Amino acid sequence: MTTASAPPGSTTAQRMAAGKLLRDTVPRSSHSAWNAPADRLDPLRLLEASSRGRVDRLIPLRNARMAQSAFAFYRGTAAVMAADLAQTPVTGLRVQLCGDAHCLNFGVFATPERRVIFDVNDFDETSPGPWEWDVKRLAASLVLAARQIKLKDGGANLAVLAAVRSYRTQMLAFAEKSALATWYARIDIPEGPPSSEADERRRRKQILESARTHSMEAAVEKITAPSTGGRRFIDDPPLMYHAASEPEGAVPVDRVLATYTESLTPEVRVLFERYALVDSAFRAVGVGSVGTRCLVALMQAEGGDAIILQIKEAMSSVLERYTAPSAFTNHGQRVVRGQRLMQSASDALLGWGTTGDRDFYVRQYKDKKGAVDISQLDGFGLREYASLCGQALATAHARSGDAAQIAGYLGKADTFDKAIVRFGVLYADQAEDDYTLFMTAVNAGKIVVA
Repeated sequence: MTTASAPPGSTTAQRMAAGKLLRDTVPRSSHSAWNAPADRLDPLRLLEASSRGRVDRLIPLRNARMAQSAFAFYRGTAAVMAADLAQTPVTGLRVQLCGDAHCLNFGVFATPERRVIFDVNDFDETSPGPWEWDVKRLAASLVLAARQIKLKDGGANLAVLAAVRSYRTQMLAFAEKSALATWYARIDIPEGPPSSEADERRRRKQILESARTHSMEAAVEKITAPSTGGRRFIDDPPLMYHAASEPEGAVPVDRVLATYTESLTPEVRVLFERYALVDSAFRAVGVGSVGTRCLVALMQAEGGDAIILQIKEAMSSVLERYTAPSAFTNHGQRVVRGQRLMQSASDALLGWGTTGDRDFYVRQYKDKKGAVDISQLDGFGLREYASLCGQALATAHARSGDAAQIAGYLGKADTFDKAIVRFGVLYADQAEDDYTLFMTAVNAGKIVVA
């Protein structure tokens, strides 16, 4: 995965030195720059291209969600930033990327051992690529989040600084760890890093409590209702509706689940085969995913216990145009493999399936999953959350990349941190300009919103 700049078998010190040498060709301060090139691709055309292959009737809903704010627009335009990031300097060191590492694509969830951890939690765009790209997408998202909650510029800068410092110091720590210790590293929310600050401990507890409100049992009660022959999903169009209302995007769920079963390990397959499909429905989720074929499947075992699976269409990553085509013929497999590589623990029921012409990945729906409500954070809270995101991103990157070379490049000083703060501000400005173009098109009726 890593572009070789240190000979195989090099010591940690030699790999760190090789990383440090990369500063000669790619100075750390160079990452601060963002100037839209004269031949920059039209963001609205890129957005239109990213809607191809989606369910036409749902695209106005996607547009409506993106129209809510510049931050919401940014969340739905990973394709735009991928094109822009391809114009920025990189060291040549590669990792498995999230591909859409904005700050709301981190959160808490339960491990197979039922512990709750904090990690990256969205992998629709995952692909191997330059480690800098994820860091820069996270940075710009924190600036936009800070602006949305009305923090002053200093508050935004401090949030980005906290994230990048956390990433850098975590990578320096991984440089000294064994490959096995790095693989097992995780951020345990109940404990977390030692802290003497009561406010920090309180906020970590609030994150955990947020996850507990999103249990599978609560989801079953909330979005299904008793019916003849068992529970069924509650129609709530356009957010959720049964397949009879969607002839354009009809998906043979039983076929997807049959092929999905083959992706499970033999022991997990025994567990899954205790459940039978009871009902399925389309459910619009997120911002960037709206319009892709996303469904929920209600599964029931003997005794009446039920689980909900989320079935999401997987399309090509927005990064592939600028890195390399996926090594997987099934994009659901690409997502699952990337998630397993980046996460310190993944859903036991995570797998992939196909209908022959469309790819999907499958996971449990809201199994102790939780996300921080950015609107409820003050400046201190955003910095604490940003620090967690930076730590989680470094942990994810170190699992596939060479932590020692990346750490050698980053160093102990805050040169890179400050450069990314500057980039984050400049690119947030760019995203706001793109949002203005988008809203002008919306107001002129050129882009339809639901």
